Amino acid sequence: MALLRARALYAFQSENPGEISLREHEVLSLCSDQEIEGWLEGVNSRGDRGLFPASYVQLIRAAEPPAPLPGPAPARYANLPTGGLEPAAAPPASTFHPQQQLPPPAAEPFQLPPPPVSSGYPFPYGGGGGGSAYQPSQGSDDDWDDDWDDSSTVADEPGVLGCSYADYENAAKSSATVSRNLNRFSTFVKSGGEAFVLGEASGFVRDGDKLCVVLGPHGPEWQENPYPFQCSIEDPTKQTKFKGMKSYIAYKLVPSHTGQQVHRRYKHFDWLYGRLAEKFPVISVPHLPEKQATGRFEEDFISKRRKGLAWWMDHMCSHPVLAQCDAFQHFLTCPSTDEKAWKQGKRKAEKDEMVGANFFLTISVPGGHPTSLDLQEVESQVDVFKSFTKKMDESTIHLNQTVNEFARKQVTGFKKEYQKVGHSFRGLSQAFEMDQQPFSVGLNQAIAFTGEAYDAIGELFADQPRRDLDPVVDLLALYQGHLANFPDIIHVQKGALTKVKESKRHVEEGKMEAQKADGIQDRCNIISFATLAEIHHFHKIRVRDFKSQMQHFLQQQILFFQKVTQKLEEALHKYDSV
Repeated sequence: MALLRARALYAFQSENPGEISLREHEVLSLCSDQEIEGWLEGVNSRGDRGLFPASYVQLIRAAEPPAPLPGPAPARYANLPTGGLEPAAAPPASTFHPQQQLPPPAAEPFQLPPPPVSSGYPFPYGGGGGGSAYQPSQGSDDDWDDDWDDSSTVADEPGVLGCSYADYENAAKSSATVSRNLNRFSTFVKSGGEAFVLGEASGFVRDGDKLCVVLGPHGPEWQENPYPFQCSIEDPTKQTKFKGMKSYIAYKLVPSHTGQQVHRRYKHFDWLYGRLAEKFPVISVPHLPEKQATGRFEEDFISKRRKGLAWWMDHMCSHPVLAQCDAFQHFLTCPSTDEKAWKQGKRKAEKDEMVGANFFLTISVPGGHPTSLDLQEVESQVDVFKSFTKKMDESTIHLNQTVNEFARKQVTGFKKEYQKVGHSFRGLSQAFEMDQQPFSVGLNQAIAFTGEAYDAIGELFADQPRRDLDPVVDLLALYQGHLANFPDIIHVQKGALTKVKESKRHVEEGKMEAQKADGIQDRCNIISFATLAEIHHFHKIRVRDFKSQMQHFLQQQILFFQKVTQKLEEALHKYDSV
């Protein structure tokens, strides 16, 4: 059997877990010459095993290699930190050992295309490690330092998300089995979507865990919350502990369905976000306002964070699934002083079994028949939404830049210019006062008042952004978080659809039973139902929020110009008695 090798044409720097770096001209041993979505797997000259772009290397066909050196072969992805992929079995004895001296090429190498511009994974929206994946706090402004914390977490327990890399090899042994994604770090794999589509999920679903998708007038949508509620976030107060050595800000939350206030710190919001982002891979969990290491107790920052949390809470309460989630209800209703109850609810949320592949078991589709969807139509709708989110993201970024620049001009430039005009009018008034004629007193006073009016208008300009432009910026920030979530959501649905296409091809080739392929399509349709329901919810709240915010913006603009007009009219009337 010929040894599979390749020579690096270009240097490549790994940027994601599971990738390996390449040095120009170095020779690598390949696990296979079959590309997986433009990537190959192999071992570089330093013994690191992982993925690299196929277009960065040229294949070398060589003779049978000498016997491998003694000692253990390198584990798959040996360069990954502990706690990453589950170790795979050691390679067979004939596998090339990275310490061996490679023989010269036996033939002219096959030239592959030139390298891509980017080193990122070639998945939709960069799904090899999407931007919406939850990142735990890294020494943020609210460290976990009190009795409301607990070290237990689902993420620390093996086997909860994804599966071992060895599963890929086992699947490849049978030509009648749909292959696994080589990139074990893709959102489709980490979310449990792949395992679910391949029929590997197993768990008991309680009635209370079911997430119902219904058919509305515009297609699939989440079943509405029968008991809608709201929650206010008010009165941020600075509190201390450890005899004043530790300070933090606590926010008062009052849910309308209980009427009982609770106090939560930012770290409690952060914990909740982490749990929900992990549990709901096809739901856009709104992003929290950004962390800040310094200036956390400044009034402007506290006020801005409270407004951001208020927007976040509104979107949580508005979502038919998130609003009814046990972890969210525990967050809203557990008394602030009951540490034991908080820890119990926290552990329960962290040990939730309906995560990963099992989460998809909780999705209940209309009539219990997932085959009612046309996959081509679903793919078309998702592609349209993908284009929409890309365009919306570009436009929100541009609008955010424009609004911030306009606000800056109002606070500094416009205020300064109007006050320069006011100062000039007052200078003219002072010059006129030197004539000391009794009949000119009224004119002098009117001109001086005009100068004061322009000073006041300058102050109105400086104060106005917090009334109309700042709320627009807050809304854009929230929706930019949502838009960052959808690439991963779309990637899960696209991954499921790819498995369906592959299974159909196997059926046509006589390698798979039609019944097994039908099961894969049914499970893909369940993911598609949920994805379309989430897309519908996004559009629904988008129309609601932007309608409300644009109305507020224009109302504030009208009030602003009415104040400016009032100041000018007052100045005008001063000339009536001259």
